[in-house]
Amino acid sequence: MRLLNGLLVSLLAGCATAASTPVALPGEPVADGVAVMRGVFVAGTQPDGNTVLLRGSNGIVVVDSGRHAAHAARIIDAAHASGLPVAAIVNTHWHLDHVAGNVALRAAFPTVEVHASNAINDALSGFLADYRKQLEALIARPDATPENVAAWLAELARIDAGAQLRPTHPVTETQDRLLAGRRVHAGLEDNAVSGGDVWLYDQSTRTLVAGDLVTLPVPLFDTACSEGWQQALERLDAIGFAGLVPGHGAPMDHVQFRVYRNGFDRLLACAASDAPADACKAGWLRDAAILIPQQDTALASSLLDYYIRQVLRASPERRARYCRKGKAS
Repeated sequence: MRLLNGLLVSLLAGCATAASTPVALPGEPVADGVAVMRGVFVAGTQPDGNTVLLRGSNGIVVVDSGRHAAHAARIIDAAHASGLPVAAIVNTHWHLDHVAGNVALRAAFPTVEVHASNAINDALSGFLADYRKQLEALIARPDATPENVAAWLAELARIDAGAQLRPTHPVTETQDRLLAGRRVHAGLEDNAVSGGDVWLYDQSTRTLVAGDLVTLPVPLFDTACSEGWQQALERLDAIGFAGLVPGHGAPMDHVQFRVYRNGFDRLLACAASDAPADACKAGWLRDAAILIPQQDTALASSLLDYYIRQVLRASPERRARYCRKGKAS
């Protein structure tokens, strides 16, 4: 009888241990209860941003939902594998490669909260409305291929999702938030990459989720106020984070972030000088070399050719287009 009792106690203890150990989050582990599902970013196709998963006591927090259906399906499958629902979505900004997957996630988890800035409202009537017209013009071209038309129609559908891309819980200031039972510090930068960039700092693991305030293989300046972005990076540097997940690219530590920030500062300084554009490009590729995988060098080079000549060295009006009055411009 004593032997049977001992076996029963051992079995119950083993079950209790198994029950108290949560299933590992799918994706690349970043910290305890934090994982990243890398987005795809290759030349010639529209990218998906990184998705970060945080485990809360009553669900999963999804930071950025990607663009393509396959990426959103990976997130939904990850939630099912974890045994927890998606209880909250945080969109770091309104670019389609970070927000379009909201539609599928909201359909799969109808009670999900969506936390983001209100910058999506201006984007839908401004940048995205202009982009929609460009897509319609491309679709109407007689030389448009069926493959391209299908991709452009999918982009139109993402823009036309409209209300499903908007937050249910707007982020209007930097503050603590309780998401799926996990307390995080949510920050807002309103004059950097998109007019309303949200970042999350998970204090329990000292993990900073930066969205497109940090991107690899290069900074993405399409809708950015570069000087305001520079100031935002200074503020991020003051946070005592140990690890950082960028909007595109591999997670990094604080030392690597400083490499990124210093390279960013030098890129802006070079672009504002009389140095040849190729010299500015070479400078970034040298300064950020430890952060850029060899297979991404060609993509970085082509992106820099565009951003230096067409954005960073555009007219003062073009450069200030996305800068808010009264702030960096």
